[in-house]
Amino acid sequence: MNNKNLIQIKDLSVITRSGVVLVEPVSFAIAQGQNLIILGETGSGKSLLANAIMGDLPNELTVTGSIIINGQTLHEQGEINLAKFRPLWGKTLAMLPQEPVRSLDPTMTAQNQVAESLYLVKKLDKTTALAQANNLLGKLALTHAKHHYPHELSGGMAQRVSFAAATILGANIVIADEPTKGLDHTNKLIVANMLGQVAKNAGSLLVITHDIEIASHLSGDDDMLMVMKKGKLLEQGRAKDVLTTPQSDYTKELIRANPATWVKGNARTFDKALLRLDDVAISRGNKELFSGLTLDLYEGQAVGLIGDSGIGKSSLGDALCGLLAPSKGGIHWYKTPARHQVLKLYQDPPSAFASSVKLGTLIDDIIKRHRLDKSQIAPLMEALQLSPELLNRTSEHVSGGELQRIAIMRALLMKPALLFADEVTNRLDPITQKTTLDLLTQACQSQNCTLIMVSHDHDLTRYYCDVVVDLTEYKKA
Repeated sequence: MNNKNLIQIKDLSVITRSGVVLVEPVSFAIAQGQNLIILGETGSGKSLLANAIMGDLPNELTVTGSIIINGQTLHEQGEINLAKFRPLWGKTLAMLPQEPVRSLDPTMTAQNQVAESLYLVKKLDKTTALAQANNLLGKLALTHAKHHYPHELSGGMAQRVSFAAATILGANIVIADEPTKGLDHTNKLIVANMLGQVAKNAGSLLVITHDIEIASHLSGDDDMLMVMKKGKLLEQGRAKDVLTTPQSDYTKELIRANPATWVKGNARTFDKALLRLDDVAISRGNKELFSGLTLDLYEGQAVGLIGDSGIGKSSLGDALCGLLAPSKGGIHWYKTPARHQVLKLYQDPPSAFASSVKLGTLIDDIIKRHRLDKSQIAPLMEALQLSPELLNRTSEHVSGGELQRIAIMRALLMKPALLFADEVTNRLDPITQKTTLDLLTQACQSQNCTLIMVSHDHDLTRYYCDVVVDLTEYKKA
């Protein structure tokens, strides 16, 4: 490996103007041809650290310590000077954001988005820019999607288009913030392999993640790993050493929270059926997603749904909630629940809350509308590790992980008969994920609620669910 350091960070700390330390001083270097993985829970300061390295922090935050990129000192003290960082964006330093679909222009095709930088920054003519963009998309197995708009792309495809747009100008230092969040196993490995090429092509890669599998996948002999919690660096060292022989209690807990290592308990039995899926087929538009699904769902049962993106898992949830009619077959309830007791927890929590109203007001509205027990809010918030103060904020001012847990709390308040949980922990770190799913499954069992859980993590699904249905088996060849 070349020993030239492309990123050098010395005693870097992120502080508010009022003096609150959000990230305590950290130091590290990333050499050419090397990966650095930063593991940690939501709110640990990982993204703040990445944004500081990019020179893209909000004005209310200051940075101490030095930031050296490619041998050039860009920052040493005080406020970030954006003018020093901006010339490096795209050409030397690229950021792959958490939400690729939201970072892409919804009015532009994939090819045009990738070509735009070549056309506007490098001043290439449009034909040449489009040709180079098409060549890069081809290397990422996206030629077939070059005329697709962002809403027509899967999560994995959107992440690859975002990567192409970020690196087309030649950036050899890439920062990827939770790059595989919400992706199925196949797309997760595709994106991980794509990112792994950065270091192999003599660049440097900094990956922020809470996914132990991705951390392991990107951990070669020379790669490094850092573990952060609540703004503090707890452990740092050779990636393989940290993952196999962790020193800090928190790192050990993170690794134990990997569901691949869990042992499932004894099987439960059920005798009271809630509903029956009878030879069900689900279609969107003119496309049949799957067909021939026959299944009885029982009260208090946990059912796992797995299958690749686009197979129809979320659409089946819409059908169970009465939002979509099966294209064939039928859904028959043995006991019809109240309308508000058949609920769906969505993948994208911001879409389930009005953005301009305080969360506490939204919860109060639900309680009044359905005459619910308000006294259950506090114990549910505590069990889900949520601060009561969050209810004084709007959905735009809490993290995605916090908002997802508030959505779970709201659903459990309504004593559901059937709860369709669609990738509800994909924004959570492993420890918080386990705590949340332990509570969700236990609450559903105690309320005799049928839980249908969608997850791309097959180990997680098999551990928590009494039966697992793979919709791929019901897809036409």
